[in-house]
Amino acid sequence: MKKLLVITGSLCMLAIQTNAQIPARTFTVIPAPVSYTLKSGFYTLKPTSAVHATGNGTEKVAAMLARSLSTPTGYHILPAKSGDIKLQLLAKKDTALGEEGYHLQSSAAGITISANTPAGLFYGSQTLLQLFPKEIESKTVVKGPSWQAFAIDIKDKPRFGWRGLMFDVSRHFFTKAEVKQFIDDMVKYKFNLLHLHLTDDQGWRIEIKSLPKLTEVGAWRPLREGKWANTPAPAPDEPKTYGGFYTHEDIRELVQYAKDRFVNILPEIDIPGHSMAMLAAYPDLSATPGTQYTVNAGEKFMEWPPNAHFYALKDNNLSPANDKVYEYLDKVFTEVAQLFPFEYIHMGGDETAKNLWEKSEEIKNLMQRENLKSLDEVQSYFVKKVEKIISSKGKKLMGWDEILEGGLAPGASVMSWRGMKGGIAAAKQNHQVVMSPTDFAYLDYFQGERSMEPPVYAGLRLNKAYQFDPLPPDVDPKMILGGQGNLWTEQLQNFRAVQYMLWPRAMAIAESVWTPKERKNWNGFINRVEGHFGRMDAAGTRYAKTMYDPIIGAKYDDNGNLVLVLTKEFEDMDIHFSIDESNPDQYYRKYSEPFTLPKDVANVKMVSYRDGKQVGRQINISVEELKKRAPKK
Repeated sequence: MKKLLVITGSLCMLAIQTNAQIPARTFTVIPAPVSYTLKSGFYTLKPTSAVHATGNGTEKVAAMLARSLSTPTGYHILPAKSGDIKLQLLAKKDTALGEEGYHLQSSAAGITISANTPAGLFYGSQTLLQLFPKEIESKTVVKGPSWQAFAIDIKDKPRFGWRGLMFDVSRHFFTKAEVKQFIDDMVKYKFNLLHLHLTDDQGWRIEIKSLPKLTEVGAWRPLREGKWANTPAPAPDEPKTYGGFYTHEDIRELVQYAKDRFVNILPEIDIPGHSMAMLAAYPDLSATPGTQYTVNAGEKFMEWPPNAHFYALKDNNLSPANDKVYEYLDKVFTEVAQLFPFEYIHMGGDETAKNLWEKSEEIKNLMQRENLKSLDEVQSYFVKKVEKIISSKGKKLMGWDEILEGGLAPGASVMSWRGMKGGIAAAKQNHQVVMSPTDFAYLDYFQGERSMEPPVYAGLRLNKAYQFDPLPPDVDPKMILGGQGNLWTEQLQNFRAVQYMLWPRAMAIAESVWTPKERKNWNGFINRVEGHFGRMDAAGTRYAKTMYDPIIGAKYDDNGNLVLVLTKEFEDMDIHFSIDESNPDQYYRKYSEPFTLPKDVANVKMVSYRDGKQVGRQINISVEELKKRAPKK
């Protein structure tokens, strides 16, 4: 006799065997639902299965689910007037589900997903797909799997309404098809906000018909394919063949594609700093006349002294004292507002180097005329003018937390990236806030052993990303819209690199903004992540296995000997290492405690194994590097 298996609470890795002919599978839903009851048995998808949807606006959700089920199975599953998979809008609203929640019920007889809105049905569909075998993610027909989903009862809704990922398409240009793939990848984990960073020093990526030079000049630069910032400045006659931009038609297509998947797109026009591409097109908009501008191709134009304020070697700012700047920005935001239906426009406002403003006569005259006491107040003056422009288009202004400096514009919302301090300050001034702090949510940071990763200046392990909580203590929850992960692309030249940096850390962000705080559990999460690696393999999505990388440190003992110190993110694995220049496998010495290195060791090589199989990459590290990591006594 089969027993009813009931499990509630935070998700864990769970193998279920209910029939000798059915292979055991694991329950690996990400982000973890609010509550669920897992029952014995399975729903089996059949060639005759169909998706039946009821309620206005459900047709597209049904069609997308049917397509997702048909592609890997080879079955011709279609939306129909009846079917064993039912998507239904509730006749009487269930307030417990809110606007994006859902109720999923699966049994041998069929599947029913209920919700108050089509968005809720869509998110329920994403969960349903995760109940099927990993091969459901394949883009081609797969023979062999039993297309079965767990029998389960799930009630679920998001913790926050703003669940975002930022994609920098300015530093390197990504095609319309790649942006669509980005959207497809993110909605699997119930993200609903795509923040497009459209302009920066390295490229202007959106057509503005009233200012054609922005893309004729600002969207292009010479090709550079090597290490970022390891490059000379463009020569005057060097062909500008690298770049691109999105036309109005492209933007409308992307907005509709996102809308069909219940994603809003937040456009960012980054000003007054980060404006080299705009100045290359219209150089008279800066406060340093006579400067020769080109779209930056990675060459140095800013100094970042340690423990000191950065300053510009070349002015990349729009001038707050120039009326023409506001005239041009009015044109830009007129077109941006018409293209993007989302209620917010992001104006950037970050990293405005003010050292060259100090020398500008027009800035000095502005300060005297407007009684501005500091250069921070000059930037605040600019932000307030821009806020009026954006407001006149029927939109709300959002900016990075630097817009707090010198005084916050009345209607502005803040995206806090330099930790949460700025967001907390803005919330306490009754301004809406999105949290995206560097220490938890910057997905361009290296994520494993730094000698093996892209040469970024800071790191963010999966465990740290999972600790993200967008709601700080003692802050009114009503002022926190939610949170997002940010992916800057200076060092990401292709979409495979983008995916490698996103996944699985974006899963940690997804769970932090969807799942109730009390339901989060690191050990359960990391096991579920491991389950999703197979799903990503089936989908052809690139991801990082850096959670298997040992965290490599060193110390000196009391006798001055160098000691190897290793810790782990993923505890259920063994680290084997060699000190004799050979390449280790699972039969080599296993690390169990700090290991004192003999004087003649030059390099340590290590690799991670789990259940007799290699899961991590081999890492080679020199003793000289270990010495650098050992704290000095």
